[in-house]
Amino acid sequence: MSVILARRTLLGGTVALGLAAALPAQAPAPLTYRPIWPGKAPGGEKVTEVEQEIPRSPTGPKDDTAFLHVTTPTMAHVAPAKPNGAAILLIPGGGYLRVAIGNGGRALLQFFADQGYHAYLLKYRLPGDPWAAGPDAPLQDAQRALRLVKAEAKANGVAIDRIGVMGFSAGGHLAAMLAYRGDETYRAVDAADAQPLGVRAAGLLYPVALMGVPGTHRGSQDQLLGETPAPDVALRYRTDARITAASPPTFIAHAIDDRVVSVDNGLALLAALRRAKVPAEAYLPEIGGHGFGVTIDGQPAPWTRLFFAWAKRHGL
Repeated sequence: MSVILARRTLLGGTVALGLAAALPAQAPAPLTYRPIWPGKAPGGEKVTEVEQEIPRSPTGPKDDTAFLHVTTPTMAHVAPAKPNGAAILLIPGGGYLRVAIGNGGRALLQFFADQGYHAYLLKYRLPGDPWAAGPDAPLQDAQRALRLVKAEAKANGVAIDRIGVMGFSAGGHLAAMLAYRGDETYRAVDAADAQPLGVRAAGLLYPVALMGVPGTHRGSQDQLLGETPAPDVALRYRTDARITAASPPTFIAHAIDDRVVSVDNGLALLAALRRAKVPAEAYLPEIGGHGFGVTIDGQPAPWTRLFFAWAKRHGL
């Protein structure tokens, strides 16, 4: 168990990925998104909302966007020039109200590809729309995406036991649910669904974890479970409550001064991992706010160096 405290200012950023202000000098090529489901996503009989892509900021770059009312879950993939035999599924945030991909997502994919990973980015459905699975609709998409990554692992030279997940903010909640829950949330639709669930390791960046208790990120809870979920329901969707001795090694990065998602969420996860004796490392900078990115002044942020060393140690 490793906890790293830092006094260095990281970089205040956006709520979801925190990368729009920290792009590489040369922007990566446009991404190609592919649907993760054959045909329509499951359980959409009552969904009438129309998917929208909107600017995250009226003054920001045109391609710094977020998605509302996602009806076609998709996944983007960037292959590494020098593969290391591993893959990672990246899950952006947005408070379960939107999926904030845009510029930040493109930079994030390229950053991980530059480290040798086959990098995948998920655009998932949102629980506020009337999907039959309710709060499990995003998890259905995450499970399906993971299985697709595994199904094509051999063709990509990826070891099936070297696939990880990383999530940001509300995406950190979804990534943790994917990592810590092993139950099926949908019926198989094709051969890819024969792939097992489970990841080698999980990275959770300023993650939402708590539900129904002090420290809860109310926006995420309201979208996922409603304003006043029953205690047993709230407990079911607390990711710290899902951790067992069988949970994968987990890396947490959460700024102590985060005023959007309280660091109590990251600390609750760390405490649960310690109780379960699951290998874990936590980077808890004094200053950083919510949504810090992968670079500072054009250089890799401290947490990235720590994460990659930790990931290598755990076979990712």
